[in-house]
Amino acid sequence: MTDFAAVLLDRDGDGRTEARFGRLVEADLMDGNVTLAVRASAVNFKDGLAVTGRLPVVRRWPMVPGVDVAATVTGSDDPRWQPGDEVILTGWGIGETHLGGWSERMRVSGDWLVRRPATLSPVEAMALGTAGLTVAEGLDRLHRLGLTPADGPVVVTGAAGGVGSLAVMLLAQEGWSVTAVTGRPEETERLQRLGASEVIGREPFAGAVKPLARERWAAALDTVGSTMLAHVLSMLKPGGVAIACGNAAGMDLPASVASFILRGVSLVGVDSVRIPTARREEIWNRLADSVDRHRLAAMTRVIGLPDAIDAARRIVDGGIAGRTLVAVRDF
Repeated sequence: MTDFAAVLLDRDGDGRTEARFGRLVEADLMDGNVTLAVRASAVNFKDGLAVTGRLPVVRRWPMVPGVDVAATVTGSDDPRWQPGDEVILTGWGIGETHLGGWSERMRVSGDWLVRRPATLSPVEAMALGTAGLTVAEGLDRLHRLGLTPADGPVVVTGAAGGVGSLAVMLLAQEGWSVTAVTGRPEETERLQRLGASEVIGREPFAGAVKPLARERWAAALDTVGSTMLAHVLSMLKPGGVAIACGNAAGMDLPASVASFILRGVSLVGVDSVRIPTARREEIWNRLADSVDRHRLAAMTRVIGLPDAIDAARRIVDGGIAGRTLVAVRDF
């Protein structure tokens, strides 16, 4: 029986997460009606949490992390998919309850797959990945609520990370004046190249959260959560909208209702795991048509599968900027 490479997570006798580079066989794959040869994945913050065990992301043991997948169909009992089809898979519990993309092979439900647009390479698809899907959905929420760049600037927290960097790039591409917030001043020039009009540190968000602070931004895309998001809410202009899509600083939200009832601010959450398939197809096709490929390439680096464990550990410590791809097979 032919085996294949994968990153494996398990627990030791004390319940601590152990990560190693190993081998699996076909019998190890989970239920599904489509078999994939994985070409590329990515390193996301959620993958870092899974590898380090800092939050209970993994709900099935052993597990293969990797919440982003670009793959080729090798076998299918689903009439919608044929061998040779190029697909994208994000969300649906992969890397959490279903073996994920840091593996040369996968077996999944055909319902989870989206056809990769022909104009989008596997590298570009994974440079976007869950992060790009999340940001694109957040931008659409702003559109649906009637906000435009004419309403004022937008702030992006955690701007040096994968989701934050893509948010800066895609918002600037739409014409927004973007304030990028980062605790890494060495990333200032890179964020400016991605389109940030202003790069600031975390100092304005330190200390106790005021119920209402000086009005600064018409909109926000927050990847940090906790006290950072609470500060941002207090600084939004009347009618402002905050898109919440991350928890790098924690799951709590020590905020006041003042901004909601005195400024009419809205807090909107984005859950990219369960976006309906038709909606995913729409987003991927739009990104394929509109993304700035030069800027996307500039914020992306590629590593091998054996290096993914170290990268996952560094991402939760703030040691990775932009997007990191995992080359599972030759592109």
